Amino acid sequence: MALFRIVTLGDPVLREKAKPVEKVNAAVRRLLDDMAETMYDARGIGLAAPQVGVTKRVIVVDAGQGLYQLINPEIIEAQGTETDREGCLSIPGVWGEVSRAVQVTVRALNREGETVEVEAEGLFARALQHEIDHLDGILFIDRALKIIRGGG
Repeated sequence: MALFRIVTLGDPVLREKAKPVEKVNAAVRRLLDDMAETMYDARGIGLAAPQVGVTKRVIVVDAGQGLYQLINPEIIEAQGTETDREGCLSIPGVWGEVSRAVQVTVRALNREGETVEVEAEGLFARALQHEIDHLDGILFIDRALKIIRGGG
């Protein structure tokens, strides 16, 4: 496994719409594993492929419920709204108050290429929405009601 360099605000890849993964193969599984290692090393709870310069619809999330590695994720159901603080590994030192759904159901492929549905709430739901936004070139600062610099 290898650590990726996390790209930061200003890199155009963060604003690109990521392309769907056509086939889950060894290269995609290696990408998932390297992304997870990078996320843990950076002490993050989620990472999207564009954050490591790869324009594929791939995310990894671990908000305390264990590692989820999702390919071509899409939100198929969302309920409730909650505003809370978010940060991003690609925008260090900046936080924002962001409204997100409290509960979501996400459909995706797992690392074996099987369709799965993930039900999430709270921080896990927030992390999934944040990472899926990255796949569409949307950053949390685009959704923030208020920006806080240097907070934590």
